[in-house]
Amino acid sequence: MAADPPATTRCPIVNALTVDVEEYFQVAAFESVIPASRWEEYPQRLEYTTGKILDLLAPGAIHATFFVLGWVARRHPGLIRRIVAEGHELASHGMAHVRVWRQSGEAFLADARDSRLLLEDVGGVPVTGYRASTYSIGKENLWAFERLAEAGYRYSSSVYPIRHDLYGWPEAPRTPFWPGGVPGNGVVEIPVATLQLGGRRFPCGGGGFFRLYPYAVSRWAWRRLNEGEGMPGVFYFHPWELDPEQPRIRGIGLKTRFRHYLHLGRMTGRITAWLRDVPWDRMDRVFAPLLGGAG
Repeated sequence: MAADPPATTRCPIVNALTVDVEEYFQVAAFESVIPASRWEEYPQRLEYTTGKILDLLAPGAIHATFFVLGWVARRHPGLIRRIVAEGHELASHGMAHVRVWRQSGEAFLADARDSRLLLEDVGGVPVTGYRASTYSIGKENLWAFERLAEAGYRYSSSVYPIRHDLYGWPEAPRTPFWPGGVPGNGVVEIPVATLQLGGRRFPCGGGGFFRLYPYAVSRWAWRRLNEGEGMPGVFYFHPWELDPEQPRIRGIGLKTRFRHYLHLGRMTGRITAWLRDVPWDRMDRVFAPLLGGAG
């Protein structure tokens, strides 16, 4: 395993650290070979992988927001209770990782509401944040924000304002915005971090891009975001990204294989350095002024 990147000077701006809690076999890129009806056939590794993340956060007393699938909460209630007990924010990732544009408005409303109620029941705390599967809210389905407000949420982090073949809304604002146009009315959308350079927008908010870029590039991008623009960012990753021992999925294309398995063995070291080099906290505390003091 590669050595951790060297330490750098920390920036004073506190950013939002988020974890999308889903199994390795539930990613959108595997849908064609692993339908939801077959999920139970695969070894579940979230107790180990999410526990590994919690163990990394504990020494520095760093808190994060965990966007959890309802499917996961039903099968791992002890893990959900541990997330809450250790001071992290519990938020919803929907029930079963279905992209929003594949659902009717009524079905999406039911899914969002059911996942919130289930997580609140298991975790014993209010759930006010939501993240759509595969960042699947965009200009074609803005109605989803109204449904989220109906379902009892206060904020969403469902937009990655870039162009990508699986997701993205490149014209969306890079900073928090109210989809309804009236501040304080409905849910506020808090997009994943991007960097604006020379009229172009670049992803720097985590996931596969964080594994792809050299660590120094990611650190430079966030320093520019925090110190150059004076704004906090939202960063995300998945438990399976810290699990190089996960079962390999057969029948997937070369691009999917490259994206999913790239540098998994380096990710624990990179996240350890990331926690050391950048100040982090929960979504509801970083963006408390937008949420009426939540957190």
